[in-house]
Amino acid sequence: MKTTLFLPDGVEDLLHPEAWQFEKLRRKVLDLFVRWGFQYVEPPVVEYLDALLVASGADLDLQTLKALDQVSGRQLGIRADLTSQVIRIDTQRYGGRGTQRYCYAGPVVYASPVSANKSRNPFKAGVEIFGAGTVAADAEVVNLMLEVARMNGIVEPVLLLGHMGIYKALMEALVEVGDLASEDEPKLFRSIQLKSQSDVGRLLRPSPLSDFMKKLPMTMGNELDVIASEMQGAPEGVGRALSELRDLLELIDISEASLRFDVAELTGYGYHNGPVYSLYHPKFGSALAQGGRYNGLAHADKDTNRPATGFDMDLRMFLSEIQPLVEELIFAPFGDEDNRDDLMNLVAKLRTKGKNVVCALSPTEEASEFCTHYLSYKSGEWTIAESV
Repeated sequence: MKTTLFLPDGVEDLLHPEAWQFEKLRRKVLDLFVRWGFQYVEPPVVEYLDALLVASGADLDLQTLKALDQVSGRQLGIRADLTSQVIRIDTQRYGGRGTQRYCYAGPVVYASPVSANKSRNPFKAGVEIFGAGTVAADAEVVNLMLEVARMNGIVEPVLLLGHMGIYKALMEALVEVGDLASEDEPKLFRSIQLKSQSDVGRLLRPSPLSDFMKKLPMTMGNELDVIASEMQGAPEGVGRALSELRDLLELIDISEASLRFDVAELTGYGYHNGPVYSLYHPKFGSALAQGGRYNGLAHADKDTNRPATGFDMDLRMFLSEIQPLVEELIFAPFGDEDNRDDLMNLVAKLRTKGKNVVCALSPTEEASEFCTHYLSYKSGEWTIAESV
């Protein structure tokens, strides 16, 4: 059988020097998370499917690659999202008690590309706060999200704020009065995500209440008061959500970002239930970071609640904003019997001092394109010379 040495569509290698540049970026971001008091966790790439899909919707199920575990006979999944894994960790370790902060950085795999130019194996870094269902927790997450962007050279990003409570309050009221069939709610959610007013209209029975939902896809802008005036007369839950957004705005630092509100911004895989936020920049075709508040209790039922909030981002998107990596790499030739011991002693000393040295493995090996310097033997001693 002939072996085909190609990667699947949407899956790619990260090679030198970008791979090492990316590793430094990962460390820098994780160091920032830890300085803000978050505990680093590293969940496995694969685990039982039911744990991976806890607190999530059908979209995540479709994006999860599945396999049969030959040891247990149960279905396994390759993670497409890390939030459910952190929910499991919080439940197992703390039993849903107290305020806990977690951070992570690792690859995920999508069963199919999100869009034509998107990778199927992004590298997600993010944070989650459990046990604090307050606007202060949302503000901490948003401020940290903005700090990551600033630290990586993203100038004047656009912060988009929304609130799932607005959609949920309208949707529940529509179902209660019979203007929306309960089985059509997933279709309505998707139509709002796609900002398709025509599809929204087809799912609703005409009424004043339905009119609020119909205009939701286009209810956006820079002024929250304007949006509030357009929602005047909507169910009470809409007003509470708008009030939370006002409180959130008081606690976040947008001095280096532009602000925009979009109450139809239904991010993630459908598990958010409070403020949601995304970070954009004109240089990038999709969100740099996304997050929001959700119920962070594994296998939660209607009577249980473990408030949580967090965000994640694909770190690979930031590589284009980082200056090309040029690090000193010294080439050591093979040497001969008379000077090889002196050569290897010098190599050991240089490496002890933190220098990067690559040693030739034969007399004919030449320095690679990545070598910036080489060791030269002149007048009875080895010295460092700059590559031409």
